Amino acid sequence: MRADAQRNAEKLRAAAAELFQERGLHVPLKEIARRAGVSHGTLYNLFGTREALIDEVVTDRAARRLSEVAEQALAYEDAWEGFAYYVEKLCELQATDPAVADVVSGRYPGAERLMSACGRTMGAAQRIVERAHEAGALRPDFTNADLVFAFAANALLARATAEAAPDAWRRQAAFLLDGLRTEAARSPLPASRLTEQQVYGALGNLGGLGGLGGKT
Repeated sequence: MRADAQRNAEKLRAAAAELFQERGLHVPLKEIARRAGVSHGTLYNLFGTREALIDEVVTDRAARRLSEVAEQALAYEDAWEGFAYYVEKLCELQATDPAVADVVSGRYPGAERLMSACGRTMGAAQRIVERAHEAGALRPDFTNADLVFAFAANALLARATAEAAPDAWRRQAAFLLDGLRTEAARSPLPASRLTEQQVYGALGNLGGLGGLGGKT
């Protein structure tokens, strides 16, 4: 790569990192080019697609943050405390880091490195749920798919209340966790669990494919 092209690529990476973190992965590419001080065409010539740019500037940071949360959750001796920590920290990341919020929702499956990184966190998320089940602390009818939907709902709430009530997600997360304790399961759920196809169809309608979903 020529020296001038390399300089432009670095400018674009820096601008994309800033704007993705400020507003999420859907920010218009023209705005990224404008902040970098280069043309829209230069961005396409150097990166080709939004997904390629996402992989360049978001994947490593997002994977590191998600892995840290999962590792810390699994380090709790008490399985329920670990599960609650995981839910609360993921909800907090969704509320405070728009780029990571989009990663959790799996909104850009074409970003191959990003999806691979998300795949590596699926096992940890599943283990966090399994530990809470094994300890008898988490209601037994709660599944990984239910966790994905909880995060999808939180992402919508966090985005809608970001300016007017940035801590609104905390109240809903507290309600969620209280309702997931084993002792809260006093009656059968009114609907059966969704199939994997139904889960992915629903998340697709929401604009994401469930980056942390795993198997249902």
